[in-house]
Amino acid sequence: MSLTLLEQSLGQLACDIPGATRIFHTFKLDFCCGGHKSLLEAAAGKGLDPALIADALHRLQDTGETQHDWRNEPSELLIAHLLARYHARHREQLPELIRLARRVEQVHGARSSCPNGLADLLTDMQQELEGHMLKEEQVLFPMLQQGIGPQAAPPIQVLRFEHDQHGEALERLLALTNNITPPADACNTWRALYRGLLEFRDDLMQHIHLENNVLFVNALKPRH
Repeated sequence: MSLTLLEQSLGQLACDIPGATRIFHTFKLDFCCGGHKSLLEAAAGKGLDPALIADALHRLQDTGETQHDWRNEPSELLIAHLLARYHARHREQLPELIRLARRVEQVHGARSSCPNGLADLLTDMQQELEGHMLKEEQVLFPMLQQGIGPQAAPPIQVLRFEHDQHGEALERLLALTNNITPPADACNTWRALYRGLLEFRDDLMQHIHLENNVLFVNALKPRH
């Protein structure tokens, strides 16, 4: 059984096992941009014991937890969910995170633990994400809603590449913030910033996962 888990891709496991994404976050495995890698391959890349992760996934399967499986839903429903739950949410999250990051850098910039450069990184991410989401809203999503998924391969290729860039920006964010861990004596603003960053990281990874591993995969399936 664990052999089959080890051979499956992270994206597949994230779809199949409710709560798997929590485990992937714990082990810092990228199930959204790196969702095509098998569990074995991804664990080896991070120097982790794959059996340990497979055991944790088995325990999850045994709990009988459920999650909404978007793979068999019409693309219109998934697109509506993506727009309401992630596109709108990122547009709310980023301005506030940038404001908090600027405050923390202004007040604590001299401390070695201060995430100097975070506000600029978040500003860049906001601009990249806004351009990316507009491409989806104005080009890709209307194509999929008209049922012309197979012709959407070129924009999907561009959007996957941009997802990889968002993933790289998240890696830089983690490096700047000690894996989004505030110092023990961090002030309330600093703690609020990092709580918001954790939520943004989780949301962005889930957003990319649903697009890469569900929406795009379904769109490119040959029609019989």
